[in-house]
Amino acid sequence: MEKMKWIDNHVPKSDDRYLSLMSHENISNTREFHKSFPQYWVTPLANLKGMAEYLGIAGLFVKDESFRFNLNSFKALGGTFAIANYIAEKMGKDITEMTYDYLTSEKFRKEFGQATFITATDGNHGRGVAWAANRLGQKCIVHMPRGSSHMRYDNIAREGARVTIEDANYDECVRIAAKEAETIENSVVVQDTAWEGYTKIPNWIMQGYATMALEASDQFREVAMNRPTHIFVQAGVGSMASAVVAYFANVYKEDPPTFVVMEPTEAACMFKSATIADGEPHSCTGDMHSIMAGLCCGEPNLVSWDILKNHASAFISCPEWVTAKGMRMLATPVKGDPVVISGESGAVGMGVVASILKDESYKDLREHIGLDRFSQVLLFSTEGNTDRDQFRRIVWDGEYPSI
Repeated sequence: MEKMKWIDNHVPKSDDRYLSLMSHENISNTREFHKSFPQYWVTPLANLKGMAEYLGIAGLFVKDESFRFNLNSFKALGGTFAIANYIAEKMGKDITEMTYDYLTSEKFRKEFGQATFITATDGNHGRGVAWAANRLGQKCIVHMPRGSSHMRYDNIAREGARVTIEDANYDECVRIAAKEAETIENSVVVQDTAWEGYTKIPNWIMQGYATMALEASDQFREVAMNRPTHIFVQAGVGSMASAVVAYFANVYKEDPPTFVVMEPTEAACMFKSATIADGEPHSCTGDMHSIMAGLCCGEPNLVSWDILKNHASAFISCPEWVTAKGMRMLATPVKGDPVVISGESGAVGMGVVASILKDESYKDLREHIGLDRFSQVLLFSTEGNTDRDQFRRIVWDGEYPSI
């Protein structure tokens, strides 16, 4: 069985100029925007007391994003906030004026009209952008890479978007989307991948994602916890991971949690960048096939990499069995614990934490990050069951065994 690979963070640090994007003040304003949506409510923080006892740690908490906007994923947090900011900027208004009621009003339709929001996705991001555009009376085009799930395709199409599956990988689909936006009047790319000259919209998306981190922080306090000691975050281009890391690093400046970044082996661009350790982001190439479809991104978000290299303690490259193990553990918990239905891109943290604590071959990693009986661990299950057939093969039939 292929083992997880890990590396400690010895990358040269930068001036950390992007950290303030995820300040508590900024993200509090972001959440106020999300709260204007009638579909908004705070997603659960599952307290897995029995699992924590089984693993030998003090606490284990999982933010369950399968309930977000009834979309089975956290991604709409980013798409909605980016679209609203883009519209506000176009109209010369402040984001605080961009409430759901205004954006869905006849007055807004007359004042702004319609734009076309174009994106590339492995599933969840595209659905979130399509959902936002649909709710706000806007147009949407979504490009998906080869091998994309037809269930995820159908979910996006049902939101009224024009959807294609391209003979290309995810990063090539991003370039297709960017090129198409140049040919369509009043259109824009809504992508959480930042590159030279394209950072404003990805930064808005990251701020949108951070609503999830703010909620989790509040929920910790509600159960009489000061803060998590360890946060494990999965990374594709790194936008969600860096949003979570930057928010908690801002809130707990004097005593931040230990941050660990996880990626699929086939698309471990952050792990590769940390291994080369010259301070620059480095890409992975090829099809990057993985059941963790939402994490199969080969080119790091430049802003995200800057945040993660400054604050992460370790980077882990994860084979398929890791997230499959996590999916099964969350779906069949210790008696008394809540069930968390977590998809392939959402459950990797559970598989990682269980492996680190129960497999002595990861003792060095366990000691490096200080994971022990006093640890309070926070995970983010970023998606639910978004591919029914694959979910059943893994959870019911035991595909990708860990032994």
